[in-house]
Amino acid sequence: MEPELKLSGWALILGSSSGFGEAIALELARRGMDIFGVHFDRRATLPEAERIVAEIRALGRNVHFFNVNAADPEQRKTVLDVVAAETQGKPAVRTLVHSLAFGTLRPYICEPAAEGLSAAQMNMTLDVMGHSLVYWTQDLVARNLIGDRGRIFAMTSAGGHRVWPAYGAVSAAKAALESHIRQLAFELAPRGITANAICAGVTDTPALRKIPGADVLIAGARQKNPSLRLTETKDVARTIAALSHPATAWLTGNVINVDGGEDLSG
Repeated sequence: MEPELKLSGWALILGSSSGFGEAIALELARRGMDIFGVHFDRRATLPEAERIVAEIRALGRNVHFFNVNAADPEQRKTVLDVVAAETQGKPAVRTLVHSLAFGTLRPYICEPAAEGLSAAQMNMTLDVMGHSLVYWTQDLVARNLIGDRGRIFAMTSAGGHRVWPAYGAVSAAKAALESHIRQLAFELAPRGITANAICAGVTDTPALRKIPGADVLIAGARQKNPSLRLTETKDVARTIAALSHPATAWLTGNVINVDGGEDLSG
């Protein structure tokens, strides 16, 4: 860890209990930030969230994790009520990370047709993995919980501009997420808040393992990556930590590849 990179304030991580969210929460805590984490776990996976909370506390940081549905407006309000109380209503949230991976993996067209993607599944996937970024940002700004020097990051993927069997709804959500980032960057620039999408390379996470054909994706990424390895969650976490520094204030509205050059060869 580079000792000169020190951060302060609170980070709010949506999707904080595994994969990218876990790595980002721990890295930002190591750099000096306190952590609010939102996750959605059942009993079997709750111990993982509890472990992450314990690790953050061991670093000497304040931490509050909420096991709620991040796409539910009432539960979002409940979380932000706690954030407002903890920060005394000040714009103390310096970094917001959207890393929600909860969607339906089904083809659009199949036989029988009833097994294809439904309207409800499409809408849920786009709402959770795309549109929810807008609603969290709107509420944070309206409550004055994020302000000048604020950083917003959304986790996208190459799936936002490529096709893969059964990935259509998630691909649409990633494309929407990137569009939302551009609009938020434009509208938030006068407030001194930046917004960028982070496009990670293929990373062996629980979310990736749910994609049909994940082993093929992993093998292909290892073969074509110039660094001859997969992207790791720590690669992304370190990038977000670096981009959370005040010196990056002129970087906004981008889709930033954090993939070791994986996407260069198509």
